[in-house]
Amino acid sequence: MKIGVIGAGYVGLTTSAVLADLGHQVTCVDFNEGKIAMLLNGEIPIYEEGLAELVVSNTKAGRLLFSTDTVSGIENHPVILIAVGTPPLANGSTDLTFIKNIVERIAAHAHSHKTIITKSTVPPGTNEWICQVLTEKGLDPGSFDVVSNPEFLKEGTAVHDSFHPHRIVIGAKRREASLLVRSLYQKIKAPVIETNLTGAELIKYASNAFLATKISFINEIARICDAFGADIKDIQRGLSEDPRIGKYFLQAGLGYGGSCFPKDLSSLVSAASEKGREPSLLLAVRNINETQADFYLEKLESSLKDLKGKQITVWGAAFKPGTDDLRSSQSVRLIEKLIDHGSSIHVYDPVAKLNRADVTSHKDMYDSVKNSDALVLATEWDEFRSPDWNRVKKLMRGTLFLDCRNFVDPGIVRSYGLIYQGVARQ
Repeated sequence: MKIGVIGAGYVGLTTSAVLADLGHQVTCVDFNEGKIAMLLNGEIPIYEEGLAELVVSNTKAGRLLFSTDTVSGIENHPVILIAVGTPPLANGSTDLTFIKNIVERIAAHAHSHKTIITKSTVPPGTNEWICQVLTEKGLDPGSFDVVSNPEFLKEGTAVHDSFHPHRIVIGAKRREASLLVRSLYQKIKAPVIETNLTGAELIKYASNAFLATKISFINEIARICDAFGADIKDIQRGLSEDPRIGKYFLQAGLGYGGSCFPKDLSSLVSAASEKGREPSLLLAVRNINETQADFYLEKLESSLKDLKGKQITVWGAAFKPGTDDLRSSQSVRLIEKLIDHGSSIHVYDPVAKLNRADVTSHKDMYDSVKNSDALVLATEWDEFRSPDWNRVKKLMRGTLFLDCRNFVDPGIVRSYGLIYQGVARQ
């Protein structure tokens, strides 16, 4: 199948490479000339495990092309997949500017039947609106199909997730359009859920909202455990053995971040409010997450007394391991709060680059801790699990180690003369 993918960002590039690897002829189009120039030179603008190899191999095989020509991307492909950004507005609703731009271009340049697949995460009702706009712009309703096919990729494991999804969701008005989209993934073994356009949109939102809820729930329980002197690891283990609850997304820590959970939760809250529904639970989930960094800030203040003038090293800037994504990173949120309190911040992350004038970034994890009063683990990269603690202790000025992800064995850290603090860890 010839597929034109509009958008070479995280979702668009990954989807393009995967579809090409499945045997389709894919052209990935983006307005950003610099990004396309990089891709044409074999350079990958984002870090995602396995993605570079997938892009290079399929480019060499001739199945994956890159272009800035949106018109050609629309005219020459019977299937158009929209994977452009849908960033949040100041009020929490979704900015659909990029979606509107692409829809107008499709209306102007679709001279044959098009199956338009929306991969971007959009508020409920958006795909119905796309159908309406295309018709109002003069396209015959029989000359196009709009299909909602949301992505469920996890940054850091996106390539693996694409080939081994837990489910494939397809929302369409016509059975023929749904079958066509199913055929794109025929080599992938996964349950297929067919629904209407709005149903598919809400499956995506509900999935992310539920996962965010689990994270905020365990963080709330961790705060309670901290007050009572209980170990949250015991509670997590007790919960995870119940099959009704499950073991995933029950790790207490700094909270969720990234390009999906914060944005999608706020968008769902906004959409519900517009319909006169007050999403009280979702508002609480968001509030817990937004105050989680304050909880750790208080721990630092309690131990160091005055944060002003203190040198604090933060290990990890990305919102999670396996990615260089800094969007809505809870680590960055904590760093900003420490800066506001007058601390001098030194950061080491093996992949993510935090380019700020008020932060000293390091290329070596041990260099980053020299003369620091405290060390904060904010992102659970594997290399942070068992560093040379004796070396860390000798390089630091202070002895406080704050484990914001409950990632390291407290006993090991303490055996080297460091003070271990996590959340509800004994």
